[in-house]
Amino acid sequence: MTIFSKIICGEIPSYKIAEDEHFYAFLDIFPLVKGHVLVVPKVETDKFFDLDQQYLSQMLLFAQPIAKAIEVAFPCNRCGLSVVGLEVPHAHMHLMPINSEDDLNFTRAKLSLSKEELEAVQQKILAAL
Repeated sequence: MTIFSKIICGEIPSYKIAEDEHFYAFLDIFPLVKGHVLVVPKVETDKFFDLDQQYLSQMLLFAQPIAKAIEVAFPCNRCGLSVVGLEVPHAHMHLMPINSEDDLNFTRAKLSLSKEELEAVQQKILAAL
């Protein structure tokens, strides 16, 4: 069971943004920027492009309103999307507010936010959904 599966089933707490029968979205607790959200399928698949076609298309449709809410909650040029998948062997995508390509640079130092800061980020996105 991956750490993401443990988050989805509630064994590990998270700052949930959205959920349906197939997907779960939550805040990255070590974000690159405030508003960094992970979107994860509930089915455990290691590589993103090993998901079947229906899951891939549904995942983007699930992420769309979240991306739009991120853009409202954190004014930016756009909501960036990245699929890296090296940290956790469970397919996932990163959504985050960006103003330049460098904002998606995963070699940069990550933020260390307090519980209160993470809750404030969560509430901003939820209010915009």
